[in-house]
Formats: sequence, structure tokens, C-alpha cells
Amino acid sequence: MAEQIFTNARLVLADEVVEGTLAVRDGVITAIDRDHSRHGSAIDLEGDYLMPGFVELHTDNLEKHMTPRPKAEWPPVSAVIAHDGQMAMNGITTVLDAMGLGDVNQGSARMARLNDMIDGIGEAQAKNLLRAEHFLHLRCEVSYPDLPTVLDRQIGNPHIRMLSVMDHTPGQRQFVSLDAYYTYYQGKYGLSDDEMEAFIASRQLDHARHSQKHRKLVVELARLHDIVLASHDDATVDHVTEAVEDGIRVAEFPTTVEAAKASHDAGLQVLMGGPNIVRGKSHSGNVSARELARLGYLDVISSDYVPHSLLFSALQLVDEIEDITLPHAIRLISKTPAESIGLTDRGEIAVGKRADLVHVHHTPHHPVIRGVWANGRRIG
Repeated sequence: MAEQIFTNARLVLADEVVEGTLAVRDGVITAIDRDHSRHGSAIDLEGDYLMPGFVELHTDNLEKHMTPRPKAEWPPVSAVIAHDGQMAMNGITTVLDAMGLGDVNQGSARMARLNDMIDGIGEAQAKNLLRAEHFLHLRCEVSYPDLPTVLDRQIGNPHIRMLSVMDHTPGQRQFVSLDAYYTYYQGKYGLSDDEMEAFIASRQLDHARHSQKHRKLVVELARLHDIVLASHDDATVDHVTEAVEDGIRVAEFPTTVEAAKASHDAGLQVLMGGPNIVRGKSHSGNVSARELARLGYLDVISSDYVPHSLLFSALQLVDEIEDITLPHAIRLISKTPAESIGLTDRGEIAVGKRADLVHVHHTPHHPVIRGVWANGRRIG
């Protein structure tokens, strides 16, 4: 691959922003010059930012492309290609596709199309159809009765980078408030009040029967296969204590300041959603990610269900929180998530790292992505 030169750029490094020129060869960053002397056939960024490629640890965006309307199923490989293109155009060069293993509803579209989604990703990768690099994040619903069977089918997949333990039982974790549970699931499934009462009772029974033994199984498999383990919706210090004992490294979406602080203090990487930051609140009525950022307890941002929210939310934190600099904010969506899953070859602009790069023009109102490169190859 010929040498690539990016000049007249504001380079967002891990700890500072410098004006200068970046050189790339064979997909790897080879030089950072703090001047503009190397022109030639350089790409002139006209004073715009050049950032490291963004790293997404938890997106369920693929589900929208698999079932764009209720009961409208889309061909899996086509859906994966559309999802991948959306990731790439938002500067996301490394993607952990979050697959829900189990659901609160046995007959959900998520479970019906689970194997199609995973097989579609594998086929698209094998045929070199994707722009970003994709891995799997298997989200294990520990109260789901058939979790061991579903997990057994997938655990040997070499693309798995993360397992997470989650439990959406009403009355705890994400849904401490039964009012919030009613609002979310009664609306989602169109249940009457009596049907909703039966639904809640059934979910609580599943929790009593399965959650503890299934959580133990997931933890054991993560250790056996050397896969990064994450928790989901921790709400109390006791939850965090259990997470630490289980060897969990990433605390996804803690629901309270108390749990986020305990996780951060224990060395877990606290992950929150970009949509929470953009909207200023959780859609479930839990803690605000902006509040956690102000308190210094936020380590990783995920785009969750809105790909565009990743960069947008990071830059909102820079605008709104005095202690968060631009390099700090960009680490939340690049270096820290990469390192938390053992990908030390990417996530920052530094000599010897992969040339995963994002050209960003930042207007006073909104960031605009004008170019994306993965491993030195232009993908957007």
C-alpha cells in the first residue's frame, strides 16, 4: 500500500490535540509531524479534526435492519451490510454486535432471528463484504429458561469478544420501578392489565428458577474461553461486589450513581449509552449518563440503539462539562473501549497503531463526518 499523508489537520491524540501531519503505510500509522511540511499528494483536511476510529462495544442496531417493520423480515446478509454501512458512516471502525441470548418473551423476533443474525455476520465477513471489523457481544439473559441451549450453540464462535450477564426481571436492576416496567412492556406487547400481571408473575418465577445457576454458567464459560465479561444494569453495591467476584471488567448501564461509583472505584469500565447523554436522561427512568460524566464515573460510551449518538454525545460532554477535554471525550469512544476488550492495536492516533481514522468537521451546531478509514483503507 502506498504511503498516505493527511495534512493540515487537528490531530486528536490520546492526551492532546496538535496541528500537523499524519503518515500511514500498510494500514499502520508511521509518523506524526507537528507541522505541515509534508505535502506532496497529501489529503488536506483544511484544519478539520482527524480522530481515531471509534470502537462500539454494545449495539443492537442490526435488529432494526433484520426486521425493519413488524413481521417484515429482511435477508440476513443484506441486513448486515446495511447495518455495517451505517456503522462506518458514523466513524465506527470496530463493532461488537450485541446479540440477545434469551428474552423476556419466548416468542420474540429477537430470538426468532438470532441464528440468522449471527450467521449473516459470519457470511458477510467470509465474503469480505463489510467495511468495519465486527465481533460478537453475547448478552445472556440469565432468567431465560433455554439460555444454556442457546449459549452452547454459539460459544465456540471465534468472533466472540464479550459475554454479558443481564436480568430484566421486573422489580430489580433496570426495572426497580414496576411503573417503568409496565410502561415499557405493556406498550411493547399490547397487553391488558390482567395479561401484564400474569406476564410479571411468569418473569419473576423464571428469575427464581434460573437466574443464579445461569449466571454461574456464563461466568464459567467466559473464564474457560478467555472472553471479557460484562455486567448489565447493576443497581447496588452488592451487585457490584458480585460483579467483581465474577471477574467482570465492564459495567454496562449501571442504573444508580451508587453502582456506577462502586464499579468505577473497583476498576470496572463504566459504560453508558450515547442516547442517554443526548437526551439528558435514561429511557427507563434510571441515572443520567451526563451526571455520571460530571462526577467522573463514566469510562466508555456506547451508541446503543442510535449509531449517530456516539460522536455526537462525546462532543456534547466537551461542550457541557468543564473537566472533559476533547481528547478525554474521544478516549471514551476509542481507546478505552478498545483496551477494555484487549484490542491494543487500535483506538488512538499513535505511531505503530492501526490507521483507523475519522475526518470530522465540527460546526458550532453539529459534527459532520467527512471521511473514515479502517486499517488505512477508506470505508466512508
